[in-house]
Parts: sequence; C-alpha cells; structure tokens
Amino acid sequence: MTKPRVVIVGAGFAGYHAAKTLSRLAGNRAEIVVLNSTDYFLYLPLLPEVAAGVVEPKRLAVPLTGTLRGVRVVIGEADEVDLQNRWVGFTQQEGDRNRIAYDRLILAVGSVNKLLPIPGVTEYAHGFRGLPEALYLHDHIVRQVELAEQAEDPAEQQARATFVVVGAGYTGTEVAAHGQLFTDALHAQRPRLTVRPRWMLLDVAPRVLPELDKRMSDTAHRVLERRGVDVRMGTSVAEATADGVKLTDGEYVPTCSLVWCVGVRPDPFVAELGLRTERGRLVVDEYLNVPGFPEVYACGDAAAVPDVAHPGKVCAMTAQHAQRQGKLAAHNIAASYGKGRRRPYKHHDLGWVVDLGGKDAAANPLQVNLSGLPAKAVTRGYHLLAMPGNRSRVGADWVLDATLPRPAVQLGLVPANAVPLESTTPEMPVRTR
Repeated sequence: MTKPRVVIVGAGFAGYHAAKTLSRLAGNRAEIVVLNSTDYFLYLPLLPEVAAGVVEPKRLAVPLTGTLRGVRVVIGEADEVDLQNRWVGFTQQEGDRNRIAYDRLILAVGSVNKLLPIPGVTEYAHGFRGLPEALYLHDHIVRQVELAEQAEDPAEQQARATFVVVGAGYTGTEVAAHGQLFTDALHAQRPRLTVRPRWMLLDVAPRVLPELDKRMSDTAHRVLERRGVDVRMGTSVAEATADGVKLTDGEYVPTCSLVWCVGVRPDPFVAELGLRTERGRLVVDEYLNVPGFPEVYACGDAAAVPDVAHPGKVCAMTAQHAQRQGKLAAHNIAASYGKGRRRPYKHHDLGWVVDLGGKDAAANPLQVNLSGLPAKAVTRGYHLLAMPGNRSRVGADWVLDATLPRPAVQLGLVPANAVPLESTTPEMPVRTR
C-alpha cells in the first residue's frame, strides 16, 4: 500500500517545525516532503548580527537535509497549486519545471519585504530579509566608511558616513543599534576619518518597537540615543534619490545608504491561489484548515490564523506564532489520519527579546521587564534554544566577538544588483483618523 504524502511548501519557522514534528509523529507511516527555494532553514532574528560582523553568515543557515530526519527535501520555487487535482508545481534551480502530488498540503510560504509607494525607494533602498541582503549590507557599511575616509570633500565624507534605516520594529531597531556600534569600531581604526558615522532610525509610529510593551520601547530608545543614533519618530522617507533622502518633515539628508525595514507582507504567491485572503494572508479556521479544502493547511506569515485570545483579530506575523502553528499543523494532520485529536490554535505570550548589540538588550520573559546584562543573557539564551542547529558555532562567535577585535573587510560576494528591493505590488499606506 502506498504511503500518504504530505507536502510542506516553505521551510521557514512554520514549515521547518511542521516537518520536524510530523516526522516524529508519523514515523514511517507517511512520506513527508519539504519544498523550499533553499536547502537550509534561515534563523532570521540574528541577521543584524551578520550585517555587523558578529556572527558568521553560515551559522544562521541550518541544513534541511540531516536535521529533518525522514523528510525528503526538494529544492525549488513553488509557483502553482492545483487544489482540485492535488499537486504543486515548482521551478527548479536550473529552470526546469516539475510538479509533486500530495494527499495533505501545508502552505507555509512566509513573507517578503513590505513596500510603500514612495518615489525612489525601490531604486535606491535595500531590504533586509535574507542572508544575501545581510552580507551585502555588511560589505556596504565597510565600503562607505572606507570611501568616507578617502573623500576630500567634507560633504561627501558626511554623506558616505550617514546610514538611514526606515522602520523601527524589531529588525530596524536591531540593525540601527548594531550598526552604530559597528561603525564606531570602524571609525576608531581610521584616524583620517574626521566625522563620526551617523545612523538615523525613522518610523511614522510614535515610538520605537511600537508593537511591544512601552517599557521595552523606552529601554531600546534610551540605548539608541546613548549611542548617538538619531531616532526620528513620526517621520519617514518622502522620496529617495541617488544622493540622499527627503524626509516627510521636509529635511533632505545626504546619504548613500538606505535600509528598508518597514515590515513584511505575505508572499505574493498566496494571492495567486484563488483562495479567500485577509490582507494578503490565507483565511484559515482555528485548526489551520483552509475552508473548503480539508486536506490543505496554512500557517505562519502566509495564514490569517484567528487569535482566540482576541476575538475578531488574527495572530501577528511573528516567528513565535509561526513555529507554534507549524507544530500544530503537524499534529492536526496526524489527527486526520487517526493519530490523536485535532486541536485549535491557542497561544500564551511568553515574552519578547530584542538584542541591541554590545551588552545591551530589552526583554520581558513571562512579562518581567529586563534591560542591560540580565536582558542580554535572556536574549542570547532564547536564541540558542530557538535555533534548531549550529548553537555551538553561534555561541563561539559570540565569545570571539567579546574577546577579540572584530575583523571588517569587504568580501564582495553580493553586488547591489543581486539584492534589489522587489518593486511589484506596493501597499498603500494605512490612513488613520
């Protein structure tokens, strides 16, 4: 008798943990296939540390083959789903088209950079969602500091030493915090560089980390200002040019560096499925099922999962939710084959962590607000526990960074044209009254 096949599209937090959990529950009774565009799971929360040279990039790439035992890994980009005939079409790395049939399907395609219709942004900004972008930003920072040192014109020197980050959520705040420490270290090595590198953090929100407890926000803001980061709340970019950015308050800031961290949106692949969506996310019930297709599940950033703790709302697009939803999808698929009972998605807020570089962090484990070294210990402990692999290597990088000077060289592996900010379907800004 042929074993049933479960296909999981995407190997981010949701897809990876769905595959890992299902392989444990199913044993050899089902064929589990993960379809992903890369052969690794990427631990996104530590990308700012890659850009700042704290952690080596390969540490964040956990191989799918080997860590997902009993799971078949197929490398390709999903671009079609036939819900009636139950198959997924995909394009392989060298351009060949293929398809794979399924008995159960988990859609966990994740998210991409969120775009706004601001002139010049797609031409002159770079996003921050993957290893290539983090590697590019690291090289770009080093290059701009080196060029600033060589510049004879004071205006050019200041422009090259100015870095603008748009978006004061998790990613933008951490990029700016780590970035200021990184460029301060580069500045200290270059006595001919007469200006101190300047980082700006912009957001239309009233405070940094607006989605978190205000005490965590205050901690982060205090650390940023102490380091000299120019934090501008209620301000964003009105236009980007090759030589700088015009802000919404009318000021023009000469710069060669615009980092786009305004948030994420569901992968556009979701909208092409012909299924009901809510703000670009697949509508599912509390069991993560797609209505009308009991064999199809969706989880993570691609799914609008009802938040039972807040009736009428859906769960936020966070790694914590994605990981838990992936595990639940695996349990509910096992239940559909008679192993256990299916369960609705319920969550308990365990708290949040924000790494601010150096000895600083903000954390509120179990609603206990921490800052400084205690928060740093909690933050790094959380990341080590959350990573599915490479823990010893990441820990070793942290120890080396704390005890040895940080090497800063341009590797030139990722040119700017290899990491464009996707320019399709920008979102209209949400207007509030």
